[in-house]
Amino acid sequence: MSTKKAYKEKIEAELDLAEAKLAELKAEAKNSAADVHIKYSEHADKLEQMVNVTKVKLKELDDAREDAWEHLKEGVESAWGTLSAAVQDAAAKFKK
Repeated sequence: MSTKKAYKEKIEAELDLAEAKLAELKAEAKNSAADVHIKYSEHADKLEQMVNVTKVKLKELDDAREDAWEHLKEGVESAWGTLSAAVQDAAAKFKK
């Protein structure tokens, strides 16, 4: 076998290894992206539920008579506080 042919085969083998490693890295990146997407979706679903709870509480407050709305204020503030903290927490997690 000629030196040229041996060298070419060696480089081709190294190239095959490099392509395999690249494919492995791409697969890991896809898995990581999928994991991030799943986590994002889970957080988004929870946040959407919290938004809906807050909207319901706010609607109850809006529909209440003038002399009764003060009793509902605490529920709205609690729902908003939970939602606000969850949004900040999610933003911090995905900012990393």
